[in-house]
Amino acid sequence: MPNVEKTEFQLPEGALRPPDSAVRPQLNEGEHDDEVNLRPKSLGEFIGQPKVREQLELVLGGAKSRGVAPDHVLLSGPPGLGKTTMAMIIAAELNSNLRMTSGPALERAGDLAAMLSNLTEGDVLFIDEIHRMARPAEEMLYMAMEDFRIDVIVGKGPGATSIPLELAPFTLVGATTRSGMLTGPLRDRFGFTAQMEFYGPNDLTRVVMRAAKILGVSIDEDAGHEIASRSRGTPRIANRLLRRVRDYADVHSNGHITLAAAQAALVVFDVDDMGLDRLDRAVLTALIKGHGGGPVGVSTLAIAVGEEPSTVEEVCEPYLVRAGMVSRTGRGRVATAAAWRHIGLEPPEGTVGLF
Repeated sequence: MPNVEKTEFQLPEGALRPPDSAVRPQLNEGEHDDEVNLRPKSLGEFIGQPKVREQLELVLGGAKSRGVAPDHVLLSGPPGLGKTTMAMIIAAELNSNLRMTSGPALERAGDLAAMLSNLTEGDVLFIDEIHRMARPAEEMLYMAMEDFRIDVIVGKGPGATSIPLELAPFTLVGATTRSGMLTGPLRDRFGFTAQMEFYGPNDLTRVVMRAAKILGVSIDEDAGHEIASRSRGTPRIANRLLRRVRDYADVHSNGHITLAAAQAALVVFDVDDMGLDRLDRAVLTALIKGHGGGPVGVSTLAIAVGEEPSTVEEVCEPYLVRAGMVSRTGRGRVATAAAWRHIGLEPPEGTVGLF
């Protein structure tokens, strides 16, 4: 793996902190080291995302054959699908150093200037959550990406002087969970954009079995498939559920994970057969039993389950919508027939999404 230099950052005050759950795609506290150990080290080891891997092989292979830095790369998609891992792999494939930071950490143009001026030729700069960069830093990045040059302003007022600073050719890898929040000028400067997709159950089963081998966990194939089927199409969640099932197996089944042990463990950790946790089911129950299936506003739902509206809207709702259990309408959220059946009730005649 490449040498990695990382700039740590704290979440800004008031930023969304998802409730602790085994099926939230965001990294929980203390999980970073586990994630690093399980990450693949090359494109050949990376499971899933076949189109992205094929495209990246061409982009990187072409650049290496010409002896130049590859075009800047934008990786977009929901959290937990492997954007950071892919950035590490890009640096490894290029035999380059990797410098890591995040959008929220770049509050001033000077923060970015200091990082860019320390890059050497061929380095890979990874900016996570790039859509959250401060505007002055973003505007400085335009020239750096296009011309490998930045203008440093010295002084203030009428006496301020602009000093051009040449940069070594580098490759920027940006990651975003909200590509729609990127400004047009920034998006247009990326030469290659990859959309990371949710994983199918077969690929996720391979992810679970690979992680189990690395962790030294004894697991049956059908148990791995069971864990994968409840992982919301997200490798990070699959790896987390595997670790929790491993804990259960160590206590109750001599460390070997059978299908029965996996199912029992997931019941203990409140993850049902659709990958829904306690909060997801509370939202569905409030929507159906408390409001007749809707439509109902997100603020009302949040009060009913005792959470912030932002938590319901940004943490629970995306998966419930993708799973076909909640429909967003102009009048509010509506439960589909699948949601009624999931909590054990028969949907009224005419319920949306009747299947």
